[in-house]
Amino acid sequence: MALVTVSNNSLTAVTALPASVPTGALTLIKSITASSSASISFVDGTDGVVLDDTYKSYVFKFINIHPASNSQFYFNVSIDGGSNYNVAKTSTYFIAVHAESDAEVALMYNTTGDLAQGTGDQRISFDFINDNDSNLVGSMQLFSPADTTFVKHFICQTQHMQGDPASNNVFVAGYANTTSAINAVKFNMASGNIDSGIIKLYGVK
Repeated sequence: MALVTVSNNSLTAVTALPASVPTGALTLIKSITASSSASISFVDGTDGVVLDDTYKSYVFKFINIHPASNSQFYFNVSIDGGSNYNVAKTSTYFIAVHAESDAEVALMYNTTGDLAQGTGDQRISFDFINDNDSNLVGSMQLFSPADTTFVKHFICQTQHMQGDPASNNVFVAGYANTTSAINAVKFNMASGNIDSGIIKLYGVK
């Protein structure tokens, strides 16, 4: 039986962890700042971007995304280095809404946001406004993009201001129906530019 000892040493006294202790972490790969940008793309092998089998999971963080005009936020993926963003996707999309006026409170599935083998862009927000104090934040996780056996799953959550104004919390999940490696991811508005904001790409150890 193993002997357990207890001491008053702080964690700062620990100089190394045993190999059996997991040390998962996010590793920042690339940060791109929008400035009246039509789209933001992360392409494997371009300007330090990694979207290969170095990591089994990748996370995109959306920070203060502000649209040039009232619009929706979208993404798409590519298997040919960004020449085409047209991979078939099947997804689910639901939204929680609460207006500042308390006039609207809802949790609903939205069929206008999902795809059924659609090759077009996947919506990852509801309508959000370009008021000076309005923005979007959130994250998207893409699993094993370099895998050549299975389809590629994604999970996304965004939060932004809409209409009334109201808080919109959007949840999207699905898969890109391809066994080819995904090597590029693009983000854009349904119409108009991304006025400002930051998208960061992390690898998950």
